[in-house]
Formats: sequence, structure tokens, C-alpha cells
Amino acid sequence: MDENLEMLEYLYKASSMGHSSSEDLLTALKDKDNKIKKTLENINKEYEKFEKESSKLLKKYKTEPKTAGLMADIMSKMSIKMEVKKDNSDSSMADMLIQGLTMGNLEIDKRISNFEKYIDKDILNLAKSFRKFGEEYIEKLKQFL
Repeated sequence: MDENLEMLEYLYKASSMGHSSSEDLLTALKDKDNKIKKTLENINKEYEKFEKESSKLLKKYKTEPKTAGLMADIMSKMSIKMEVKKDNSDSSMADMLIQGLTMGNLEIDKRISNFEKYIDKDILNLAKSFRKFGEEYIEKLKQFL
């Protein structure tokens, strides 16, 4: 597979899953009094921005964006509902978000290292921006721990 497409497909799936999960978490916290909601709304907007940008670039390569899949979405929704039901404190929500962002950053780091020499600069810059977004919000979320 073309490295450009592989990176873009990963970015689309990761940002799509992040966008969907953060939407689900916002819905689950809707009637709760959490201070973390504003930060979560910003995370959601960032994921949506990366989702749109990677989708646009995939279409440029004449490839239709594909999500992570129905099972991954269902598992994520169930996990979020269980976590919020168990402990919806800002600390617990920040911990869950930090774990997700960290996993995403570990994966994007691997892909950047593997593909850096082979992929289009625009795609590389998008991947690096995605990593930077994760790093910045991990730091911002630490205030809620």
C-alpha cells in the first residue's frame, strides 16, 4: 500500500474515532456538573478538524474514508458509559482522555518514524500536527487529575 494512503487512513480512523468518542463522552456528561466539559469540547473540535482534513486529502487520492468500524464504535460507547457511570469525576474523565490521547500519540509516533522519508510533506505535517494536538491536550488535562 502507498505510504501516503496508509498514513491518511490511519489519521482519518484515529480522528474519526476520537471525534465520535468525545461526542459520546460529552453526551454522557451533559447533565453533569463537570469542569472538564469545555476542554472536552475543544478536543472534540480538534478531532473534527483532523477528521475533515484527512478526509479531504483521502479524496484527493481518490480514496473513500473508512471509519474504524461498527464494533470499535460500539465498544467505545459501552466503555464510556460504564466509565461515566462508575466515576464521572473530572479526574477520572481526564485520566480516560489522557490514556486515549497517549495511545494515539504512541501510534502516530511509530507511523511518523516509519513513513517520514516516504510521504508527502502535507501529510507529514498533518501527522505531526495531530501528534502536537495530543501532546498539548495531555498537558492541559493534567490540571484535572
